[in-house]
Amino acid sequence: MAGTMKAQVVKAPYQMEYCDVPIPEINDDEVLIKVKVCGICGSDTSIYTGKYAKDKLPLISGHEFWGVIEKAGKNARGVKEGDRVAVDICLTCGTCYFCRRGDGLLCETFTQLGIHTNGGFAEYVKAPWKNCYLLPDDMDDYTAAFVEPMTTVIHASQRMVPAIASSVAVIGSGLGILHAAMAKARGCAPVIVIGHNDEKRLAIAKEMGADYVIDSAKCDPVAEVKKITNGVGVDNVIEAVGTPETYEQAFQILRRGGKLEAFGICAEDAAASLRPYEFVLGEKKVSGSCAGIGNNWQEAITLLQYGVIKPQKMFSLAVPLSELEQALSELKTNKELVKVFVCPELTERKYF
Repeated sequence: MAGTMKAQVVKAPYQMEYCDVPIPEINDDEVLIKVKVCGICGSDTSIYTGKYAKDKLPLISGHEFWGVIEKAGKNARGVKEGDRVAVDICLTCGTCYFCRRGDGLLCETFTQLGIHTNGGFAEYVKAPWKNCYLLPDDMDDYTAAFVEPMTTVIHASQRMVPAIASSVAVIGSGLGILHAAMAKARGCAPVIVIGHNDEKRLAIAKEMGADYVIDSAKCDPVAEVKKITNGVGVDNVIEAVGTPETYEQAFQILRRGGKLEAFGICAEDAAASLRPYEFVLGEKKVSGSCAGIGNNWQEAITLLQYGVIKPQKMFSLAVPLSELEQALSELKTNKELVKVFVCPELTERKYF
């Protein structure tokens, strides 16, 4: 499909250009997707500022997208032009040591659409047809943009494997809200969300199922968690911020024998101070989780379709593609904003 499209291109850190670029050309194993909605993620800010994937610039970021298939390669099966699809953004080789073990997220050539290669902050994006998942006709446009975030939450929960009635603390009140809702759906209790000066987000976390919310700007979160758990600490912690300080905090609120699920991405050269003594005598455990992959996509679609997870309370604003850079700035300064969407076909802002 020849021609040009509008896209937001991160040229260099803090340099984003809204411009015309060629519409992607697809091969026989790919589809061309007309982007309908793409959510803004914290990693999009990290790419914009150069904190993450700086070596991949210039880049069209945006990975929380869905769209309609505009053109399908001749090898495509099960999807066709006109289908509404969400896309597994993970691109793996399928043949390396890790892929053959079923650990695609550890693939030696692992890349992700919108993070390492061009993504959804554009009118069109290309993807392998095998990575496409059909969306239910009755799923609204903005809930559909939550499929990708839900896959990451599902994968983290599967890695953590929390037992029924086990306690969970989530550090972070952005995507952490979804982590808490997922823990609640798995029968965990109590579920605690810790944020920092995020009154509105913490209120939404409470509405979506958290048993307790803690504002670390107003109190010592470690002391509060210990109080809630009668001095024991929590069975499971999900770190969903990505700073050395919050990782250190996570280990302090984790009980002996508990497990930390490391989710928040720190700067590559960041380091946290931890005491090996506690690992040995406390038998604490750690696992990492960086994304969703494969069937996590169908799982996410199912949970959203049947209302097991209802993210609508997180919806704040949808903006035209031309306003992406402005929206990134507003997300940094406006605590009232939770989830912001970018829509190439939108001509004016939509508030929820």
